[in-house]
Amino acid sequence: MRDYDEVTAFLGEWGPFQRLIFFLLSASIIPNGFNSMSIVFLAGIPEHHCRVPDSANLSSEWRNHSIPMQMQNGQEVPRKCRRYQLVALTNFSAMGLVPGRDVNLSQVELEPCLDGWEYSQDTYLSTIITEWNIVCDEDWKPPLTTSLFFLGVLMGSFISGQLSDRFGRKNILFGTMAVQTGFSFLQIFSINWEMFTVLFVIVGMGQISNYVVAFILGTEILGKSVRIIFSTLGVCIFFAIGYMLLPLFAYFIRDWRMLLLALTVPGVLCVPLWWVIPESPRWLLSQGRIGEAEDIIQKAAKMNNVTAPVIVFDPLELQELTSPKQQKVFILDLFRTRHIAIITIMSLMLWMLVSVGYFGLSLNTPNLHGDVYLNCFLSAAIEVPAYVIAWLLLRKLPRRYTIAGTLFLGGGVLLFIQLVPIEYHFLSIALVMLGKFGITSAFSMLYVFTAELYPTLVRNMAVGATSMSSRVGSIIAPYFVYLGAYDQILPYILMGSLTVLIGIVTLLFPESFGMALPETFEQMQKIKGFRSRTKSRNSTGREENPKVIITAF
Repeated sequence: MRDYDEVTAFLGEWGPFQRLIFFLLSASIIPNGFNSMSIVFLAGIPEHHCRVPDSANLSSEWRNHSIPMQMQNGQEVPRKCRRYQLVALTNFSAMGLVPGRDVNLSQVELEPCLDGWEYSQDTYLSTIITEWNIVCDEDWKPPLTTSLFFLGVLMGSFISGQLSDRFGRKNILFGTMAVQTGFSFLQIFSINWEMFTVLFVIVGMGQISNYVVAFILGTEILGKSVRIIFSTLGVCIFFAIGYMLLPLFAYFIRDWRMLLLALTVPGVLCVPLWWVIPESPRWLLSQGRIGEAEDIIQKAAKMNNVTAPVIVFDPLELQELTSPKQQKVFILDLFRTRHIAIITIMSLMLWMLVSVGYFGLSLNTPNLHGDVYLNCFLSAAIEVPAYVIAWLLLRKLPRRYTIAGTLFLGGGVLLFIQLVPIEYHFLSIALVMLGKFGITSAFSMLYVFTAELYPTLVRNMAVGATSMSSRVGSIIAPYFVYLGAYDQILPYILMGSLTVLIGIVTLLFPESFGMALPETFEQMQKIKGFRSRTKSRNSTGREENPKVIITAF
């Protein structure tokens, strides 16, 4: 019997139909690029200090000295969360005393910002930080907001596959687009931080669900050769394009509510795609909707100017295609022997720590020296060559050494940042971008590497479990950035050390390049220097395994 790809081979690999699907599905990923990192500007923290009310009876000289100074990155700057006790300053001013000459300011008691804060508008006109004064004692809220967004991403990863299996790829694709766009629009009307954060969690759920379903739909419609390019370059590069558009929008729109409104527009522009993007014929066949699948293939053949058979899907073949012998598997099968358990644990660590590095560096761009908009654009733009290089490396070189090498590059340059003198700002930024390049390259190669390590029976489960681990890494990442408030170099030391460490662990993985994909647990490659002394239980009778579509999530 023939499989689906053989049945539809007459369409060709790269006709007008495939090109249309490739670019439209890739373009639908663009809103995900700026929504995933929008918190960088929505929760941007401008320079601020305690407000001294106009009603305070202070001379201009005492008003200018009402905020204590502190050293930050070699410069003297006003303290953000404390001011000199206003009652004391009022008395000194009334007595005609001069600050610094008649009064030793270091001996004046301090008090918190009882009258709020004054925010610089050099970078942002308004953010959720300035709207609800989320600074000082409440500075724990911004990283929590970001972590909860990625918690929404984690929940969306769980449900998106099941929803698309039940209700169809197309319905869920546009449904989750509507969730992402609609709840982003509702965020504009947030009246407090709690409302904004709850809506942001739902946006995260829609954001990742849209990404996953677009990925699945593309891999199911496109042919084998185009499918690889779509999954490794198409969705990734268009995600980076969306990421690059974010600082462009934010540069011209400095108010957070208007910025959110602008970011919802591309989602609305995707509505006409409903009448262009078809449902997955594979999914329709699995649901017994043969006529609809036939119509899609016939229209594709007409668009590609090829002649389709009168009957594309033979009923006898369909019975075999839609009724594979399915062996039930459980998550514990990823730990069924000591050897497999070690590979799984190392894979979970690898995905989580690479995710910490990727999202940590992406979210930390406002803390870099220089223009925040330019730094964010550079952080996004560096991803394009990273994805291209990763694709080229995957075609020619062993997996372990390429992934470990890019991790050593990314982690090593991050560790080197602490040695750069403070005045060499451009060198520090260049090293951060080089670190982002290395970690992004490694991240994009993990999907293929993990899929090649595991046998067919648990391959999707393994990729899904390790991808969940990366979501845990993204939830943790904002707190690495948060540590920069105490020491600007500390996040780079931690992320660099963990990246180099996991790069060393990567060298212990078995090599999968040039090897046939394992069909059974016994065919899995062995860890370097490890010998399995126990055979897996129920190792016999598992030679027949269903074909599985590997997806990034």
